[in-house]
Amino acid sequence: MAFFPRRVLLAADRSDESLLAIEAATDLCRETGSELHIVYVGLLSPFTQPNAISEVQYQRLRAEAQEILEEQVATARSLGGKVTRAHLRMGRADSEIIRLGDELEAGMIVIGSRGQHTLSRVLLGNDAESIVRHAPCPVLVIRQDA
Repeated sequence: MAFFPRRVLLAADRSDESLLAIEAATDLCRETGSELHIVYVGLLSPFTQPNAISEVQYQRLRAEAQEILEEQVATARSLGGKVTRAHLRMGRADSEIIRLGDELEAGMIVIGSRGQHTLSRVLLGNDAESIVRHAPCPVLVIRQDA
């Protein structure tokens, strides 16, 4: 069994923590020869389910999400990363990232975390915490210290 993952899944968005996660994932993949997969999840929350919005609205949200994914891929490449594949998902970030990690048989998931306070986590949920608890593989959580 190899210690280093063969396949790394990077979940990216436009946050400062995500930029640090992109740097960490590209470094890890470059040093270990691992495949780098990047995912961006366009939000479809319980309040914006596909059946509650029109097809036009859904396609607009998907197009916006695709632009963000392409930005994240470009950032990884500018840092010397070799992106094996970019994945666009729509839905709840935590469940889509976990599902894709399982589908890819990822050896590691890399995410950025904003480090929400307890009240925010209870009211809004915390994708990073959910991913750590339910991921099919180890998770590297990158935080930016205050």
